Amino acid sequence: MKRGMLFTGGFALLVATGLGLWWWRFRASLVRTRRLLTYLREPQTHADWRIPARARCRDAPFLTPTEGYIGYLWGDAFRPGHRHTGIDIFGGGPNGQTPVYAAYPGELYRGADWKASLIIRHRDPLHPGRIIWTYYTHLADEQGRSLIDAAFPPGTEGVPVEAGTFLGYQGNFSGTPGRPVGVHLHFSIVRSDARGHYLDERRLENTLDPSPYLGFPLRYDQVPGDQVPTCPTAWELSEPGGHSLLRGLLGERLP
Repeated sequence: MKRGMLFTGGFALLVATGLGLWWWRFRASLVRTRRLLTYLREPQTHADWRIPARARCRDAPFLTPTEGYIGYLWGDAFRPGHRHTGIDIFGGGPNGQTPVYAAYPGELYRGADWKASLIIRHRDPLHPGRIIWTYYTHLADEQGRSLIDAAFPPGTEGVPVEAGTFLGYQGNFSGTPGRPVGVHLHFSIVRSDARGHYLDERRLENTLDPSPYLGFPLRYDQVPGDQVPTCPTAWELSEPGGHSLLRGLLGERLP
């Protein structure tokens, strides 16, 4: 009897702790949602919240893959049992307007049935000998009409790309026609298995914190919900291939 009561009490405590931790994460995500809605109502009014595309923060290995406001971070919580596996960058415009670029040199793949997604294989610049992948999705309109560049048709396998290569445009395809998610890029860094093949991007443990790759805090627990995620010092803009064009100081309007 006592053992059963102790087990029940312990289980209830475990559940309560888990729900409490989820609620703490969800509250930060809720604050981020409110701020994102403020941005989406008047994106031009909040242009200083945006990150530039094809830019490097300090000595980070990756370029930023698109322009816009980073609305959600790696590890954000939206519902129990679900954690956000990347970052969401909202351009603030309609489908097909905000370009998306490769963050780092690698080989590009697109599944035969992928309407809105691309994935690029890289040698990890921070961990020599390891293979990682960058994943780009929502590159289609709400009906699933692809906004990916014609250079990468369905079935593409291992096409070399440079950092800054144009991939397509931000869209709002959710995977279900007629149920848009809002125009943005979902960008994540995906681990590989022992053979070097990418793992399931939908599981947080199969992805990596993008902060060290992009050079500024992008974890859910590193950035308060009311704080704009951005490079704390300066951006260095680049052309395709990652070659430097110019530097812009924080707060300066970049071309």
